Amino acid sequence: MLGLSFTRYDALSPPVWIGLANFQQLAQDRAFWQAIAQTQTLAVLVVPALVFGPLCLAILAHRPGSGWFRAVCYFPALVSVAIASVTWKWIYAENGLLNGWLPTPVFWLTAPGPATVAIAITVIWRGLGYYAAIYLAGLQTIPADLYDAAALDGSDGWQKHWDVTIPLMRPYIALVLVLTTLAAVKIFEEPYLMTRGGPANRTQTLVYYLVEQGFQRLQFGYAAAIGTVLFVATFGISLLALQWQRALGQPGANP
Repeated sequence: MLGLSFTRYDALSPPVWIGLANFQQLAQDRAFWQAIAQTQTLAVLVVPALVFGPLCLAILAHRPGSGWFRAVCYFPALVSVAIASVTWKWIYAENGLLNGWLPTPVFWLTAPGPATVAIAITVIWRGLGYYAAIYLAGLQTIPADLYDAAALDGSDGWQKHWDVTIPLMRPYIALVLVLTTLAAVKIFEEPYLMTRGGPANRTQTLVYYLVEQGFQRLQFGYAAAIGTVLFVATFGISLLALQWQRALGQPGANP
């Protein structure tokens, strides 16, 4: 991919070496920067919700006799992206289920702001159970004696989770933070299936723009340049993840 990013290639003729021309074009490509901005916006909406929301669900699911609750929480993770996107698209339709409950209809999928929120909610809904399962695995490693000791010190209810659970779950929180950030950078299916990148390309993410350039416009060299930028971004996040794993004692990390 890196070599192809320095060429002009449309799959109809051999690649032609053009040096840094693709990257120079990217620097001036308004649609490219708009896709980056949209990806960042979705990350801001999605990442905090998928870091702290699943932790709360995992705490509730960790209680005795909550097997049914675990099944309900994890169910969205079993639903395919296509089915989830089509279902939520029906919910968000102008005459759909959600607008039927609202006093004033909202154009969820045809107005830029609401469309971004709608996509973010869909992504969050699918990820809650998956990341809650990671947290639940971490909660099961915390000895019950620590909660008993905290109760003797007057820490009870949700306060005990602030005093005991959060500090001991820091490595898992860091792991989920990294995983959700990487996932947010690569969001594609939801905007593709729900809005087709509209309206006016305002919900087009970076990966969506890459796919459009490569497989719709057949500008494979230019798409490879976009992919190189995406690779550098994800590689940087991965390096940060490694540092956090070592600093916070992430299970499986090298000392």
